[in-house]
Amino acid sequence: MKPVTFNCTVLRDGHQSLAATRMPTEVMLPIASILDTMGFSALETWGGATIDSGLRFLGEFPFDRLDALKKAAPKTPHMMLLRGQNIVGYTNYADDVVEAFIKMSAKHGMNIFRIFDCVNDPRNMETSIRTAKACGCQAHGTICYTTSPVHTTESFVKMGCELAEMGADAIVLKDMAGLVPPHVTAEIVSSLKKNISIPVWFHTHDTAGLGASSILSAIDAGLDAADVSISPFANGTGQPDCLRMLALLEGNPRKPEFDLEKLHEIQELLKPIYASLSKYTSHKNEIVDSDTLRYQVPGGMLSNFRTQLKEQGMSDKFDEVFAEIPVVRKALGWIPLVTPTSQIVGVQAMLNVKFGRWKNITPQAADISLGYYGRTTAPVDPEVQKLCAEKMGKDPITCRPADLIKPGMEDLRKKLAEKGMPTTDEYCVIYAMFPQQLEEYHKNPGPKPEPAAAPAPAATTGAATLNLNLQGRTYSVQIEEL
Repeated sequence: MKPVTFNCTVLRDGHQSLAATRMPTEVMLPIASILDTMGFSALETWGGATIDSGLRFLGEFPFDRLDALKKAAPKTPHMMLLRGQNIVGYTNYADDVVEAFIKMSAKHGMNIFRIFDCVNDPRNMETSIRTAKACGCQAHGTICYTTSPVHTTESFVKMGCELAEMGADAIVLKDMAGLVPPHVTAEIVSSLKKNISIPVWFHTHDTAGLGASSILSAIDAGLDAADVSISPFANGTGQPDCLRMLALLEGNPRKPEFDLEKLHEIQELLKPIYASLSKYTSHKNEIVDSDTLRYQVPGGMLSNFRTQLKEQGMSDKFDEVFAEIPVVRKALGWIPLVTPTSQIVGVQAMLNVKFGRWKNITPQAADISLGYYGRTTAPVDPEVQKLCAEKMGKDPITCRPADLIKPGMEDLRKKLAEKGMPTTDEYCVIYAMFPQQLEEYHKNPGPKPEPAAAPAPAATTGAATLNLNLQGRTYSVQIEEL
């Protein structure tokens, strides 16, 4: 009956899910310092879309963010979301690029790599798991939960066992769409606990209103750690709020202990940040979106796709396009809907409706059908695969896709040198995924984020001086006792 532990996602998935990943590092740093004192088992601070968005929209070099957050919160393990062979990009990369990215992330302070694959192919996670462990970090093998005729408790548990045998330090059930019901959650968690000896963690979203109850059922089934966020960057399309989960666990012997006053303090710090990002918060975060249950897709995909259909003049085709999504998923081997497959399936469904089914096929959808993203849980429709092979002019593969990709680090280094840019491993791995964005950043780099200095008590007045670093400038603020 050991208490469950909580991981805090507010500095990564919290604002990714609710504010389009637009929270700048400088506003995170005071919050990170408080979070570091609270006893979370991990702080999710990096990975996912934060690296792309930070570089593209905020003018931040990704490793600078990690350095600053690690300096602000040195005691609690830092955790990141890694897309396996996709790293944090949208296609498979060479093994040496994956290895270099993980080594640089560990060098800059990352402790836990939560590793998943968009088609649930463990082969695409093997390099990441091996490298993270070689760096002395934790490698968490992650199962992407989805629903289909071929996905069962047994299939998820089998994948968990395979990842454990691969050397994973923990198994994570990742419910990116917030679809797993409480009873099914308990079934999967209890079965994993019976079949593996390593910890089991759970990540979900409250998009459809199931997240909090599914965490409770997972805890009763023996879960070791659950992801929570902090309001207002919580609930809805984000993770359930920490205070809310503590209230739901009142009287439960597995309830963890947290300083409620500090949680309230963080909430107050987050409210003006949330308000400042109102351009990116499309709805109140407490809203439950029932369409998620109807269409079985992640909430973020729903909101983004409504906008994209409007831009394409297809707003009146919403129901038709979303009815096409399971058709595309089935043809492509019932793949999960998670980055980047959610985007690939959504675009293909839109094209099927606009031009006729499989009349216009994206290169990415074709590559999935041909095995270039990995092995799918169910076989790909042979007629669709034949069409894709003809379109792409290449044959299907059954090997691990990265086996066909030649090493890339030296070529990346040469390209950077030719452009007069740094040739460090940090620059190489970011350039591999986001070349245009890195070139633009290099021409006009933003200031490095730095944690504020700790308050220094004044000798005579009982005051304290706090140095705040904002937008590259340092301000000295004196705080006096009343």
